[in-house]
Amino acid sequence: MKKAKTLIGALLTVLTCLSLGASPSMAADTVKVGIVLPLTGPQAKFGEIEKMSFEMAVDEINAAGGIRGKTLELIIEDDTGRPEVGRSVVEKLITKDKVVMVGGGYSSSVTYAVAGVCQQNKMPFLVNTGAADRITASGWDFIFRLNPPVSEYASAIETLLPQVIKPKSVAILHENSLFGTKGAHSFAEACKKLGSKVVLKQGYEHGGIDFRPVLIRIKQLNPDIVYMVSYIMDASLLMRQSRELRLTPKMFIGGAAGFTLPEFVQNAGVASEKVISATLWHQVLPYPGAMGYYNKFLARFKKPTEYHGAEAYAACYVIADVLERATSFTNIDIKKALSETHLMTVFGPVQFISYGKMKNQNKLPTYVVQWINGKLELVWPAKIATKELAYPVDWLKTWGY
Repeated sequence: MKKAKTLIGALLTVLTCLSLGASPSMAADTVKVGIVLPLTGPQAKFGEIEKMSFEMAVDEINAAGGIRGKTLELIIEDDTGRPEVGRSVVEKLITKDKVVMVGGGYSSSVTYAVAGVCQQNKMPFLVNTGAADRITASGWDFIFRLNPPVSEYASAIETLLPQVIKPKSVAILHENSLFGTKGAHSFAEACKKLGSKVVLKQGYEHGGIDFRPVLIRIKQLNPDIVYMVSYIMDASLLMRQSRELRLTPKMFIGGAAGFTLPEFVQNAGVASEKVISATLWHQVLPYPGAMGYYNKFLARFKKPTEYHGAEAYAACYVIADVLERATSFTNIDIKKALSETHLMTVFGPVQFISYGKMKNQNKLPTYVVQWINGKLELVWPAKIATKELAYPVDWLKTWGY
């Protein structure tokens, strides 16, 4: 009798759905999207600013009517900054949570692992930060990337160097990760083309507590610039210990990542002042809603945001746009809608194209920022700068010696 009642209940559910003109699968009032970010571990600050931005965007999207009247639900999972965890959580999102697509992706090693799982399962994945070239250079057709590949991060730096700093020698430090290694290699190749001699290219394992041995070596080599591809804690420590050792090149340059987060100036203190960095975004750029996003984030979370947050905020709007245009919520139709994306966001225009080895890659310019009086200012290109580049720099005076 119990089994018969269960069957009757199921039949009534189906009949109710049919009477409303929808199949049982279409009766759900939410559309689930999985987001993979580092919320704990050494990369948690990046995950935090992106999670806040995703949540702010999804609140706005749902307040405006959601996706065809359905609520956009983000299921945010913590990858802890480890590839094996990233693979595990995205498998859960696909098989258990039944998400229709995946977003997020911070560190390149985790993003590459997640992308492999998504490609294998034919699950559309919109990457918003993971930057290693191979993520969109592997020929995968279900993987799309909003941000530029790391090989293009320093393109604005590369125009600044010959016009202003004119370095004859360069030392490069980088984390031994997909992001750090490729970023350092690309910058070294660019320096050679510019006629700057790379006197040192040194990798390191993240989370170090003493960079002084390599910094002493750099001081002995006396390069014109020191270029660093580092996450937040390493970036901060590198600059603090450079100050301690009174290492004074013409310029310290960050390859984005840890050098643009608000926590960099908090952790590095006075050693952050006048450091420049590549960046992918600034709130003063002439993109609709860019400054509005920055001000809303500041009002809601009582802290400033930067390019990582803008990537996540824009990615959420791309996801909403894709789902709104997709003929259905099947993987094939969502992939098709992604490939047809042509959207202006606070992060800039989004259109996925193929060029060189890249497939389904958005192409955008990059910029240069500098910490001036504790504030991250856009300094290059000069025609859109919020402040004039502070150069040359008297480092000892800047550091209070």
